[in-house]
Amino acid sequence: MPPQEVLIMAMTRMRSGICTAGFINEPHPTSHLRWVRPVKEFGVLLLGDMTQANQRVVTIGDVVALNLIEARPAAVHCEDWLTDFVKQRPRIVRQFTEQKRAEFLAQYCDKTPADVLHHHSRSLCLIRPQRLWANFSLDRYTEKYEARIGFQLDNRCYPEENPQRGISVTDLKWRALGRTWLIQRQSEQLTLDQAGLHDRLQATAIYLSIGLSRPFEGKIWPLVIGVYPIPDYQVQIDYNQP
Repeated sequence: MPPQEVLIMAMTRMRSGICTAGFINEPHPTSHLRWVRPVKEFGVLLLGDMTQANQRVVTIGDVVALNLIEARPAAVHCEDWLTDFVKQRPRIVRQFTEQKRAEFLAQYCDKTPADVLHHHSRSLCLIRPQRLWANFSLDRYTEKYEARIGFQLDNRCYPEENPQRGISVTDLKWRALGRTWLIQRQSEQLTLDQAGLHDRLQATAIYLSIGLSRPFEGKIWPLVIGVYPIPDYQVQIDYNQP
């Protein structure tokens, strides 16, 4: 199979590496287009695996040619695809314009996000919450950093237990933005409600991608793997930061 073009919707920090996911141009009954999550035959995905030959790291919004070999569904993670990152390096084909990005996000929100959030029959979805809020914290002593987002969708709040705490965000770009905001405030804590988020980002809308974690001690949990304000924001990502 020749390399397929994948619209990258997630570049995230995981415990020992990274994770990425995106859409291919193939119809899907509930997510409109088919999600794929590139994985390797052995070991976790590393940052170098999603880096072009010219050392440009792939970012959200890039359309990337990837050598997808075969589907490797793993229970709830039915979107996994075995991918070759050695013989054919990732190649960035193009990027969405701001207008195309806004149109795409509005058009391709998931029809049944409950499949991911409740039924766990799939593990990836794109949503536009009715309301959302964000928390950032950085302990100067331990250097533990957290970025979390809570949201309301279909009149239900997530997470359902302690919604104000929010769900962990693994999106590298959003985590970098939160660090920048904390440094600018010279603060260890920052909490923003819906109005505060829209004001800071000058956003007319904010979309999220939700992914389910790999099993740990018999449990899986939701993660915010992509945050997409309209218009987009710019921030410098330090890939050495957790």
